[in-house]
Amino acid sequence: MSSSRHARSIARSTSALALAVPEVIGHRMMRMWLAGTSPSARDRREFHLMGAEKAAAFQESWLAMSMEAWRMALRFWWSPLSWQRNVGPAIMSRGLAPIRRRATANAARLRRAAR
Repeated sequence: MSSSRHARSIARSTSALALAVPEVIGHRMMRMWLAGTSPSARDRREFHLMGAEKAAAFQESWLAMSMEAWRMALRFWWSPLSWQRNVGPAIMSRGLAPIRRRATANAARLRRAAR
């Protein structure tokens, strides 16, 4: 993937995050406020999911960035002349993908649940 494709991927991911994250936070904060001191079982599951999904997204992101760095290192090892100078955008693009997927999926799920 070229550097400009990585830049577009990063721009798409950050734009999607900029839209999804406030929506998810707003929905969950309202849910916490409405639940008060006695949340329902459904509320407790959602509140547990808030923390668990962040840990899972971090792990997926870290693994994706590690694998991309490893792939680029292997490419350099086998063919030093094919080395890409802009490895940062490639690694960042891979790392943002799992976070974007989870945030946009949460926004869609919470939007459906609110209906």
